[in-house]
Amino acid sequence: MTFRWIEQKREYRRYKARVAALPESHRTAVHGLERYMTYLGGIGDGDSIMTMLDDLATLFEQAASDGTPVRDIVGEDPVEFIEAFLHNYPAGSWIVRERERLARSIDAAEALDVAGPEATR
Repeated sequence: MTFRWIEQKREYRRYKARVAALPESHRTAVHGLERYMTYLGGIGDGDSIMTMLDDLATLFEQAASDGTPVRDIVGEDPVEFIEAFLHNYPAGSWIVRERERLARSIDAAEALDVAGPEATR
């Protein structure tokens, strides 16, 4: 039986090999985007991270294959690009989970308000 984290480690190594095979300009861009995503810290689970990284590698592989320059991929504002890219992966984002938790807390508080003070006794 293989543990999931072992498979994720293999997937990550494959991703790194794919990025290493990119032209230098594309590889440099991917490293910068990856660093931003890492320090932003918004993605929480391994499966989401690997899906996101795989999609990023695919995007840059296809662009390199087509001869598309990096600036044509990310546009004038690389922060805007990566923020939009990350927006496509909300499932693994800790902030999404915290937003949902906050909404449930407020719903519970509202239910207590509607029930009245005698409901808490």
